[in-house]
Amino acid sequence: MPEERFMKRALELAAASGAESDVPVGCVIVRGGEIIAEGRNTREKEQNAIRHAETSAIDAACRALGTRRLFGCELYVTPEPCLMCAGAIMNAGIDTVVFGAKESRTGALGGVLNVFEEGFGFKPRVYGGFMEKECAEILSEFFKNIR
Repeated sequence: MPEERFMKRALELAAASGAESDVPVGCVIVRGGEIIAEGRNTREKEQNAIRHAETSAIDAACRALGTRRLFGCELYVTPEPCLMCAGAIMNAGIDTVVFGAKESRTGALGGVLNVFEEGFGFKPRVYGGFMEKECAEILSEFFKNIR
């Protein structure tokens, strides 16, 4: 079952992204009940299209464990992952994905489509809408303030 303490850390990372004018998205990867890697959205700061929170956290976890296969890991992210990030999750073999806010425009775990239902042969456990209110609020506040 998902744990609040991990999503709360993801929310802290999201807030750090928002403070730097990046869309506030945070992600942690957990193994054995401990955070082994963190990531946050730094696309604007680094001017790099693939610096999403999930890809940054996956990169850090692979380096921390010395392997590209993240079996036994759980990924917590504030909004529903996009297609690129879902592909990275699939390629890393992450067992469980926990996301907060549903993403009707770019979500690849049910928002627009569910890539894990498309016959790729990989299907992690997915918990969507976990701490959804808090995860949606940080995004809506960010976009309200820049409009």
